[in-house]
Amino acid sequence: MKALTFQRYGKSPDIGFADIPRPTLKPDELLVQVHAVGLNPIDNIIPKGTFKPVLHFKLPATLGSDLAGVVIEVGSRVTRFKPGDAVFASVFDLGTGTLAEFAVVPERVAALKPPNLDFVQAASVPMVGLTSWQALKERAGLGSGKKVFIPAGSGGIGTFAIQLAKHLGAKVATTVSTGNVELVRGLGADEIVDYRTQAFEQVLQGCDAVLGTVRGDAIEKSIGILKPGGRIVSLVGPLDAAFARARGLNFILTFVFGLMSRKVRRLAGKREVDYSFLFVRPDGEQLKGIGDLLESGRIRPVIDQVFPFEQAKEALDYLALGHARGKVVVTMR
Repeated sequence: MKALTFQRYGKSPDIGFADIPRPTLKPDELLVQVHAVGLNPIDNIIPKGTFKPVLHFKLPATLGSDLAGVVIEVGSRVTRFKPGDAVFASVFDLGTGTLAEFAVVPERVAALKPPNLDFVQAASVPMVGLTSWQALKERAGLGSGKKVFIPAGSGGIGTFAIQLAKHLGAKVATTVSTGNVELVRGLGADEIVDYRTQAFEQVLQGCDAVLGTVRGDAIEKSIGILKPGGRIVSLVGPLDAAFARARGLNFILTFVFGLMSRKVRRLAGKREVDYSFLFVRPDGEQLKGIGDLLESGRIRPVIDQVFPFEQAKEALDYLALGHARGKVVVTMR
């Protein structure tokens, strides 16, 4: 079968199409014919080797983390799905990829595709949906009467996180450029800061939570807009020792990650706020709950561009520019 793979880690990962064997199933897995793949920034970061100590792939490795498609075969212990079912899933952090004609998906991370979504729409959801759910609902405890700052509201994660935060009853502040103000307002954003003309840390205050989505010094600046007892959940780092311990990493990496996050944790401590780094985990039950919200229309996918499989590398390059309004999706069929 055809797949988009990378051969090595580093500045020249040699990304390209390759013919690889069709995967074989374990008893608890599904074989899915992939119809569409939603791209995420991590798909461009992995080949660079940034997360090599944490994420483990057998090289050459297939790229891609999210998919929507049709089950064509199930393992002997699978009980929730059957051939012919339309499903969506994220296989991030499972050592496999989705930019291929077929993909293996553990039963525990899959969910039935919402019937009102096509495959492109469904493929755009898994990682951003699960990340938003785990960051805002689980870790930040967002709910009615709370206020959250979600930077880069017009991006892939931002467009979903704003809608989920509003569903949870929170007030949402975000940053965008002038041309994206109406987009995020339509998604439910309450306070909108044009980052080209205003500094968010001089405008916003009284937040209960911050979703860290922007690299650089944005995390440190976010500390000042939080109430005492507030939480920063970062998706972009710095990594911390708690993350290393949760993954069972060795003492050296735990120590290094602790050093990496020392400054931001010290600043957070002074303001009596909590800092943590989040690595999304695939979860079929949570994805089912997200699917229910999509089916009801309470949350809608936001798609920027759709590329054919033959242009998957160009799709990744486009995503890397950082200007997408919503998600970039590759369609396989």
